[in-house]
Amino acid sequence: MQCHPRRPGGQAAAGIQLPLADRCRGHRQQRAEAEEEEEEDGGGSAGPLRALPAVCDPRRLPHRFLVLALMCFLGFGSYFCYDNPAALQTQVQRDMKVNTAQFMALYAWCSWPNVVLCFFGGFLIDRVFGIRLGTIIFSIFVCVGQVIFALGALLNTFWLMNMGRFIFGIGGESLAVAQNTYAVSWFKGKELNLVFGLQLSMARIGSTVNMNIMGWIYSRVQDLLGYTSPSTLGLTLMIGGITCLFSLTCALILAYLDKRAEKLLCKEQGKTGEVIKLTDVKDFSFSLWLIFVICVCYYAAVFPFIGLGKVFFIEKFRFSSQEASAINSIVYIISAPMSPVFGLLVDKLGKNIIWVLCAVITTLASHIMLAFTFWNPWIAMCLLGLAYSLLACALWPMVAFVVPEHQLGTAYGFMQSIQNLGLAIIAIAAGMILDTRGYLFLEVFFSACVCLSLIAVVMLYFVNHLTGGDLNWSAKKREKLQKVAATEKEI
Repeated sequence: MQCHPRRPGGQAAAGIQLPLADRCRGHRQQRAEAEEEEEEDGGGSAGPLRALPAVCDPRRLPHRFLVLALMCFLGFGSYFCYDNPAALQTQVQRDMKVNTAQFMALYAWCSWPNVVLCFFGGFLIDRVFGIRLGTIIFSIFVCVGQVIFALGALLNTFWLMNMGRFIFGIGGESLAVAQNTYAVSWFKGKELNLVFGLQLSMARIGSTVNMNIMGWIYSRVQDLLGYTSPSTLGLTLMIGGITCLFSLTCALILAYLDKRAEKLLCKEQGKTGEVIKLTDVKDFSFSLWLIFVICVCYYAAVFPFIGLGKVFFIEKFRFSSQEASAINSIVYIISAPMSPVFGLLVDKLGKNIIWVLCAVITTLASHIMLAFTFWNPWIAMCLLGLAYSLLACALWPMVAFVVPEHQLGTAYGFMQSIQNLGLAIIAIAAGMILDTRGYLFLEVFFSACVCLSLIAVVMLYFVNHLTGGDLNWSAKKREKLQKVAATEKEI
């Protein structure tokens, strides 16, 4: 799981309606009159909106802070549990008696459903369930998937663990779409960028906490039972699933608050704004296809590596289990504060292709250092964390520069779809390489993936230059030309 957050996508911004809007005035007057009649009749009315405490008033900052906190914790459980296998790689392989390829299939099964669901998550929220019910349903999928995953370990049944990860994947990606939709519904303008940054940071915190605490939980369960077995693993995963229940609770509270705000403010229920038309694929430009290649090849060298990273640092650098968990989570730790910073930097300076090029080259240097040197791996991993954060901020917005607005939903859905397809295939391939060739060949494989991404970036630079594209414009130039275009449109 990962743009995704782990793997980010694009959402159209829309703000909530002001409570004094003309279209709501008549309805609110009728409600106020009804409330006065109820008060005269001795009814237990809550009183007019202006009398509410600040923390209960949807228009006031304290209430919006409460909603923001719930939005951030909405995805905490899914991000925490997504990387449970990475935090417990040694324990999973030992207790379940599986090889690395079978272990990495736990990640592949999370990605398979999202090869298709990326196209339909927004549709289900907009047209079928609605944002509130949809968020609750997706949260339930995440909870049920984690419980089945844990039961598979308790019953020593690996295929059941795979099934649990498949069900988990159904809810995880769509829950991220719902999270963004809530953000668009409640916040607007400059607030929205900050909210997206905070949500991304909380996702990274969830992944980081998982990396550093699940091994400790396993040790405590082992001490309690007095032995290591599939039951020890299952109980550990079940304890980790408490975070999913916490996120489900946040989804229920958020649904109540959103329904309440809809009544008090005449606020429409949030929608993704995405329009998916598969026929638009034939109109995609060559530049967009190069962006897709960059995305797939780059993330294929990051997420599967993190999934296998803990044991890599133990075996090559002789780290303790705790040290290996800490360094393996540094990518997420750096991403939490740096993603908003790099996002602001790219917004202010532009030149997206140059930033993507810098991120890809830095990632390549990181993998080469990890493969061929015994330098302190903290250096390479910190560079990888910075590069990962920078690429997400520079790459994903480029889609909006090369695709008409009415095709954005299809473009982002297709990008996430092939990303999940690539992650599923590469995860299994990485496990097979490690089983047969070892970590050196695996690092060479990841370096080759980054090289393909680098070639695609260079091609994109020249294609953009030759076609007069705007992907590498400075922010000032882009803003100036947009103003000119807006003026000409008005004339």
